[in-house]
Amino acid sequence: MKKIFILLLTLFIVSSCSVEESERFYYVTLPVESVDMPTEFVMGETYQIRISYHKPNSCHGFYGFVYEKNLNVRTIAVQTVVFEDNRNCTSYNENENFEEFLNFKPTNNGTYIFKFWHGKDSNGDDIFLEYEIPVI
Repeated sequence: MKKIFILLLTLFIVSSCSVEESERFYYVTLPVESVDMPTEFVMGETYQIRISYHKPNSCHGFYGFVYEKNLNVRTIAVQTVVFEDNRNCTSYNENENFEEFLNFKPTNNGTYIFKFWHGKDSNGDDIFLEYEIPVI
């Protein structure tokens, strides 16, 4: 009896999952338009850094930040998720920006260098908005 129950339960679980019904999506890294940075940090305090970016349309949902750390250098970009099956996307005005906040807590003395990805130039090279913020 137990074997039949386990077999039926397994068949139910396998048949209830359909790969075709899952939503397809992909991630897009978007350039940072502007940043509201403090002029200095105090060790151990947490700061909310306001980051503005432009989404091309309403199918882009904020997913998080691409955040790379190398000693006191932080490289940051905005990442969105785009669902492929959403056909009701509304385009945004290119001057319409969205804001997200990045929490940062300095843990080292010295100066932090923030490099926010701002896109690519005409040669295809990355452009960054750079800020050097001392820790007092």
